[in-house]
Order: sequence, then structure tokens, then C-alpha cells
Amino acid sequence: MKIKEISTWHLRPPEGLEPRSKPRRPSWADRFEIANPMSRYPKYKRRRPSWLPKWENVWVKVVAEDGTFGLGFTTFDKPVAAIIKDHFAPILVGEDCLAIEKLWDMMFRISKPYGTSGLACCAISAVDLALWDLAGKIRGEPVYRLLGGPSKERIFTYATGNDTDWQLELGFKAVKLACPYGPVDGIWGLKENEKLVAETRELVGDDVEIMLDCYMAFGVDYTVRLARRLRPYNLKWIEEYLIPEDIDGYAKVKQSVNWVSLASGEHMYTRWPFKQIIQRHCLDILQPDIHWVGGLTECLKICGMAEAAGLTVILHGGGNDPYGLHLTYAMPSIPWAEYVIFSPPGVPLEEARRVPGAPVPKNGYMKPTSDPGFGLKIEEEWLKPM
Repeated sequence: MKIKEISTWHLRPPEGLEPRSKPRRPSWADRFEIANPMSRYPKYKRRRPSWLPKWENVWVKVVAEDGTFGLGFTTFDKPVAAIIKDHFAPILVGEDCLAIEKLWDMMFRISKPYGTSGLACCAISAVDLALWDLAGKIRGEPVYRLLGGPSKERIFTYATGNDTDWQLELGFKAVKLACPYGPVDGIWGLKENEKLVAETRELVGDDVEIMLDCYMAFGVDYTVRLARRLRPYNLKWIEEYLIPEDIDGYAKVKQSVNWVSLASGEHMYTRWPFKQIIQRHCLDILQPDIHWVGGLTECLKICGMAEAAGLTVILHGGGNDPYGLHLTYAMPSIPWAEYVIFSPPGVPLEEARRVPGAPVPKNGYMKPTSDPGFGLKIEEEWLKPM
């Protein structure tokens, strides 16, 4: 069956889906400073939204000849939509909609003149996810069945965010903190970071895992110094401490830090940087984002490389929508899912804004539905022209 149409949209669910429960306090994301790549500039130091682009998600609809359609999405709004509408769609329309590997390769190659990494890779991701959703609907099976079926009965899920008390109340047995301070904060910042981890360990006890997300804010020296200070608190891993381009830096950190697992990858595009990371033994845990790295098709290749190298894959935000959840459910090399919680304490996860049709964790576990495709619950009238 051929592709009839590829189009881009904004998702506008109906009003009335806002939380009904009253928050106990504002979310951690509104209360705490978080280290980031712009922390060296005082104007932008405290809040990521002060410098991140005000772009929405872009949804992609791929329609087959019989009218069946699949949906995928990524971030970065109109710049990504332009790549899809102006370049990818005219070339892919008329191709076999189930030839997903071929279609991925075509997008990868035609994007070379302006660079595949970055926005173009996000565009590839959205189209690829829509194609997998379409394939599942055509065959009447959930995507995880197309990948060989489930590899686990349920998915262990950890919570990301600094409202740890609320996460424990929700039943999570593993939590990831956003690191508040970086190199510009000097020794005081190191002490404050250690204080956060120490207080969290005291709160959760010895039977809950703790991880630390550093969001590209550090250099090699600071990462090593912080890792040494945090050694007594038995972290499971330290994450994304360097910018993604600094593979030499990742190798240096790995040579100096061998008492805690090292993780990164959410801002790496395509399998190629992961290949270098594996070859140079830089990381223990690979963290591609299925909406940025090249979609499900590319994540499958990264999983294969990781398994051959004896490494673990844990998707960035892999539990927050059905796309990553289906891949996690099917892949033996992905043992956990991440669930990022931005909603405030006191608001049940079922009431928080999420992709329609996305399940929520129950006592730290979750699994996808068995509905065809990715099991999205999105009405066509909710898709609005960009």
C-alpha cells in the first residue's frame, strides 16, 4: 500500500482535560534552579525556559491509500514542519508505506545538504513514528508485536523530578534528581549539590535507587569532582554532564570515574555518535530520545549495538508516551522506563497533561495497551493546521 499524504499539525485536545485536584505546592520545575548549558550567563542561569525556544510539538500524519493513518510527533514546531512539508513529503508520497527502513534511509540521505543532525533528525523521528503507528494499524497489532512481542511482563519505571516525597507516595522505587548547580557556583555549589543528594538518600532510604541528571551543564573536571563527593550516597548513575559533542570529554570522565554508572545520549542524533561512544567505552547507559534520535527505527539499531557491547539502553522520557513505551516493552536491552513528572504534588498522574492514550505508572510499573499501532486516543478533529 502506498503513502497518499504526509502532513503536519498542532494537537489541540478539547477543553476540560485540565487537572481537577488541587496542588499541594508548585512543581519542582517552578521552584528550583536547575543547572544547564547557559548557567554561565546570569540572565539565563536559573530557568531553562528563559532561553529555550517557544516552539510547540509538531505532529505528523501519514495517510495510506485506503485512508488509514498513523501519527507521530517531535518538538521544535515550524522549523521541523518545514523540513517535513517542503522536502520529505513530496519525495515519500507514493512510496510503500510499510517499507519503513527504506523510507528512513531516504530521509537520512536527502537531508545531507543541510545536515541530518538536529532539526532534520527530529523531522525524521516524527515521520518514522507515524509510519510505525500506521503499520500497526494496517496489521491490526500493537507496535510492540511488530517488534517481536513483549520481553517483560511489566516495565519498571523511575520518576524524574525533585518532588521526591510525592514520587515515593506514588509508589516509585527509583528517582532521578535534576542537579541545581554547576561550575559557575564553585565550592558552594558542589556542597549544595551534595546536600541535595544526601537529603534525598536520607528520605528514600537504602532500598530506592537515586540518579542525578546534569543536563549538559558541566565540564570534565567538575564532573569528576562532583562524582567523588557523591560516592558515599550510592547513586545508580550520573547523567548528561557534558555537551553531546564532547566525546573526548566523556572518555576522560570514564577513565576517572569507575564507582558509579555513567549515562547520556538524549541530545545525540542518529546512531553514529552512539557508535563512537561504544567504541571508546565512554558510557554504561545509552539514553536516546525516540522523538529526536531518528525514531523507533534508529532506536532499534542503537539497542542492537548496545546489546552487542554489553551496555544498557534506557530511553529519555521513555515512559511519558506510548512511543517509547512500546519499544521498551519489546527490547530486552531496555530494562527501565523514565517518567518525567512536571505536574505539581497532589495532582494524580492521570489528571496531568499527557499524550492522549498514554498509560501512567502504578506503583512504579507500567505497560502499553494492546491497541493497534501505538494505541493513541486522538480524534482527527483535535489536529489543527499549523
